[in-house]
Amino acid sequence: MSNLDVFRRAGNAMFNENKFKIGTFGTNCSNACAVTLAETSFAPTFESNLEIAKMLESGGWECMIPIARWRGFGGPSNFNGNCMETYTWASALAAATKNIFLFATSHVPTIHPIVAAKMATTIDHISKGRFGINMVCGWFTPEMEMFGVKMMEHDTRYEYATEWAEVVEKLWSEQYFDYKGEYFTINDGFADPKPYQKPRPLLISAGSSPRGRKFAAKTCDINFSVVEDLEKGKAWVNTMKKLAWEEYKREIGTFTYSYAVVRDTEKEAQDYYNYYVKEKGDWEAVDNICKVFGIESGSYSKEYFEKFRENFVAGWGGYPLIGTPEQVTQKIIDLSNTGIDGSLITMVDYNQEIPYWNERVMPLLEQAGLRKPLKAQALAA
Repeated sequence: MSNLDVFRRAGNAMFNENKFKIGTFGTNCSNACAVTLAETSFAPTFESNLEIAKMLESGGWECMIPIARWRGFGGPSNFNGNCMETYTWASALAAATKNIFLFATSHVPTIHPIVAAKMATTIDHISKGRFGINMVCGWFTPEMEMFGVKMMEHDTRYEYATEWAEVVEKLWSEQYFDYKGEYFTINDGFADPKPYQKPRPLLISAGSSPRGRKFAAKTCDINFSVVEDLEKGKAWVNTMKKLAWEEYKREIGTFTYSYAVVRDTEKEAQDYYNYYVKEKGDWEAVDNICKVFGIESGSYSKEYFEKFRENFVAGWGGYPLIGTPEQVTQKIIDLSNTGIDGSLITMVDYNQEIPYWNERVMPLLEQAGLRKPLKAQALAA
């Protein structure tokens, strides 16, 4: 039995029978993934997030994944500057929901693995097995340096994260162990209770560099990546699955993320995209993000740089789902045909747009064979 078969047999929502899974990304952060000054009823409050979670459950969505952010990116919106901490966010939602799978996005340099393992186990019990950790190593230098330490070199971050994950997994599965690594020393390690899930909560990561992908293949159950186009998406899926199996004899799931603008007509969808991106985009905040990523270094063409900026305003560089319900469904079919297991969906106004998605897009995804009808999902659960 493979590592993912264990989760499937346990009825884990992230490995259910839906061919294409969907979730949300960033609802705990101001603006979520849209770097815009456009008007919205969405706010990163617990009340708003609970409303979103209930709508997702009623529509059969699989998961919610938050953004871990400790400071904003400036600009008039101070993009992502208002953000709920992710472990406590997940804990509160776990107590108030029944079906949605919840993650904490955890900057591994900012929290000791003993503390993280204990908090994760607590949330796992509160949720009755609906919890996982999205491990991130930190890339926003001013954010990480707030903690009084120098940003680690890129590959070193993944070496650190590997030890972090090893300690967490030992705490979840063993009693009274010693661990001696380059970054962590654990003396007589102990943690009780053990997780509610068997064998453990899910571990996921979004590393897309060669070192990040190796870390995901060895350690994680799902790898996330941006899909620039369908051919590159298919190549990434094949690379990850081959790497995980050939190097570590493991299976791994693959997810991307997408920004959605779904309207009754193509013109309405495109008009709104032009409004929130081209008219109301917070270009100052995006330029700050570009500087962090090094996009302005001169290594890229002017055309690529302008497209990069626009994509980040639209939805943090995700795969575009713009158009009518029928057009968006076809785009998702195309994504699924690459072998990708699912996508996180970002929106400008989750609270207003999710009901429309549930009413108009979900039935089409069912008709396309990408998702089981809600009644069938309920019976399977």
